[in-house]
Amino acid sequence: MHAEAGGHRAEDWLAEEAPVELRYNGRSFAVMMATPLDLEDFAWGFSLSEGRIGRAADIRAVDVQPRLEGFVVDIDAPSATVPEDGSDRLLPGRSGCGLCGSRQLEEVLQAPPMVPEGPVLDTAALQRASAELERFQPINATTGAMHAAAWASADGTILQVREDVGRHNALDKLLGALAREGADLRGGFVLVSSRASYEMVTKAARLGVGLLAAVSAPTALAVDLARGCGLTLVGFVRPGRQVVYSHPQRLGG
Repeated sequence: MHAEAGGHRAEDWLAEEAPVELRYNGRSFAVMMATPLDLEDFAWGFSLSEGRIGRAADIRAVDVQPRLEGFVVDIDAPSATVPEDGSDRLLPGRSGCGLCGSRQLEEVLQAPPMVPEGPVLDTAALQRASAELERFQPINATTGAMHAAAWASADGTILQVREDVGRHNALDKLLGALAREGADLRGGFVLVSSRASYEMVTKAARLGVGLLAAVSAPTALAVDLARGCGLTLVGFVRPGRQVVYSHPQRLGG
């Protein structure tokens, strides 16, 4: 697009977001606002992190259909847990909304499963991944409007990154990509370019991620949930520093 900058016309790039309708076995479940990239990964990640399926193999196929108004993502998963009347999530979700449309407090505040024990990681790995994250965000580099979620190995090497206008969406896309390739989530960690809310902790824990690191702060509820489910939660990952809020035994050095 063209924009006025100091009295001069300039060309700029803007991030895209579009309505994405998620359907299970032909039945509508939720509409999320998301960046229309990596939508198959999004389908797998959302399904697993929201507890709609128990394992990646439960999904037989994902069909992404562009429409005039947005995108329809039809998930073929016969065992998916979806209410018959579609009443579980009736409301559309904003960009990266972690619980838009949820109707019951009990559902929202469900404790995540316990995270299995894993290897001890060096704090230098967090610093390495944090220093490298920016160069793995090409869309954010041109728009300044994207969140990122990255999967890093035990030594801090970034192996996978997904971007989206919504932080929850970016995490779901990353988790979906990892699940589809059968990655071992005990030997590395997730780094997000945002704050760490309780939904992020829940999503990570449901897939067995042992360490979630964020460049910004966690919320109080996120810390409580992380302590309860055995997940190591790290915030303020910046050059030369980080703050460990739960289960520090996973970090050494």
